[in-house]
Amino acid sequence: MHLTPAVLAIALQGPMPPFPPGFIPPEAVAIIQSFFMTIAVIALGIPIIRALTRRFVDRPPVAPTISADVANRLERIEQAVEAVAIEVERISESQRYLTRVMAESRALPSGGGAGGGGGGGGGPR
Repeated sequence: MHLTPAVLAIALQGPMPPFPPGFIPPEAVAIIQSFFMTIAVIALGIPIIRALTRRFVDRPPVAPTISADVANRLERIEQAVEAVAIEVERISESQRYLTRVMAESRALPSGGGAGGGGGGGGGPR
């Protein structure tokens, strides 16, 4: 077999590297960037999420504070409502009493006694 000088030069040179020296394929750069970005997000995100979780979950509920002005107003409203309730109770008692009196007056017999027969005065005019 007879080798040409070009074939002989390639054979003596050895195998060529797959990429030129200093060259990184763009796909490898994208994969490496994605990997390190994921690591950075995890490293920074976990403490932030823990802090937010502690802040919102572990915090005891805060009782709402009522100012003195609002407390005084509520007290006055409560007294006014109680006064209205007492008046409504008095009105209902009065209504029951009047209903009972009217029922008793209708139940009385209306004739022939000393009162003179249910009219307003003497005999016929």
